Amino acid sequence: MAGKLHHGHCLCGAVKFTVEPANSAVAACHCGMCRRWTGGPYLGVDCGTSFKTDDDTDIGIYESSQWAERAFCRKCGTTLFYRLKQDNHTYVSAGAIDDLEDPVLTDEVFIDEKPGYYSFEQDTKKMTGEELFAFFSGQES
Repeated sequence: MAGKLHHGHCLCGAVKFTVEPANSAVAACHCGMCRRWTGGPYLGVDCGTSFKTDDDTDIGIYESSQWAERAFCRKCGTTLFYRLKQDNHTYVSAGAIDDLEDPVLTDEVFIDEKPGYYSFEQDTKKMTGEELFAFFSGQES
């Protein structure tokens, strides 16, 4: 999977892109911002800095925090990606990638903010928001 280009697009087709996912892992984020943004958990694929498009005219960027921004199609509203500002590390919406091969839900973050009205049956690695921030700061125990 790594090293292979995959194509994707928004609902209306105005935004077309290519990505090189690190692997077939899908991560779910249950934080309040992601749930408000997507209407449920955000399901993203780690694509590093590989997100490429020939025309970013219809990509809207919302700076949702000091460290991250979220992208969407300006025409149809499709959730496109979550990107860390520091290094442009991008988690692309799993549903926007056309040809993702054998995706597997592997991780859930902000599990402490997950509401009780949904759950996944897969056994995943689960991290609270505090654990996730500790991981990114290199202070994970």
